[in-house]
Amino acid sequence: MNAIHNRSEILFLYDVKDANPNGDPVDENKPRIDEETGINIVTDVRLKRTIRDYLREKGHEIFVRKEYTPDGKRKTKEDLFDNYQSQNEVVKRCIDIRLFGGTFALKKDKKVKGKTDVDSSQDTETKTEGEGAFSITGPVQFKFGRSLHKVDLTYYKGTTIMPSKAGVEQGTFWEKYILPYSLICFYGVVNENATKQANIDIELTEEDVDLMLEAIWNGTRNLISGSKFGQVPRFLLQVVYKSNEDFHVGELDKFVHLVTNKEEEAIRDVDDFKLEIRPLIDILKKNANKIEKIRFKFDSRVKFTSDGYDIDVNNAFSFLNCEYFNF
Repeated sequence: MNAIHNRSEILFLYDVKDANPNGDPVDENKPRIDEETGINIVTDVRLKRTIRDYLREKGHEIFVRKEYTPDGKRKTKEDLFDNYQSQNEVVKRCIDIRLFGGTFALKKDKKVKGKTDVDSSQDTETKTEGEGAFSITGPVQFKFGRSLHKVDLTYYKGTTIMPSKAGVEQGTFWEKYILPYSLICFYGVVNENATKQANIDIELTEEDVDLMLEAIWNGTRNLISGSKFGQVPRFLLQVVYKSNEDFHVGELDKFVHLVTNKEEEAIRDVDDFKLEIRPLIDILKKNANKIEKIRFKFDSRVKFTSDGYDIDVNNAFSFLNCEYFNF
């Protein structure tokens, strides 16, 4: 397995229909919406949860997971750390820490093995005496996802036939807030320098990144729960830069937008719009000499345009070395 040596950027679009992509627990679990713009917001934590759940289902060890004590209490991250001997062991065994990093306090008197500094070749073992911390900056970072259009928040209420408790004959009420439709765009960066700056021996590998990209696509499709059913991945792009370039375009999510004849809040399906990618094509063409390759996958129902004209996305990036994701 080869450690990553190339910086890359990730652009991921998926949509949700008649569901809640990311509820706000302090606001009746409503979908998160920017009140000023009407744009749907999905946190990076939600996307990382999708990735973690998929990878764990595939047999990969995940550190941030639900685990309980014998008396039924949820274990903290500090409790979970007790299963490992050192920070290096956590990183070696847990793909989510290699990807996203992690930060939390350590328990008093917990012994931690690790490097004294990045140039040291000797492991040390020190007691934290309560003030220590596990802190690793992850090579993979995502911005909050945002819908590419204003959304329509819809409230539903109904009843169930099942009573809430014994002795009560009448069924209970239920209520939920959903979005009839939202096309959400995430942007992220894989920083090849991040693990080199941390005091750990284990670096993120190309295989780790490939597994994460698979989890983004297939994990989103596999979210079949009451609040998440109806999510479909639509477009995934990875721009891989040449090694030692120390460069990336940045904010690739700003280079795609929707074209529709409807009011934005009235969009209800992928057939109601086209995805304009001319700005994305132009910025990648401008920096083609810095790009090693691009990799992408798209859903056949998405219609792409360039300057308003329909375009075959298979040929849109022909000026670059292109690969297709095979998951």
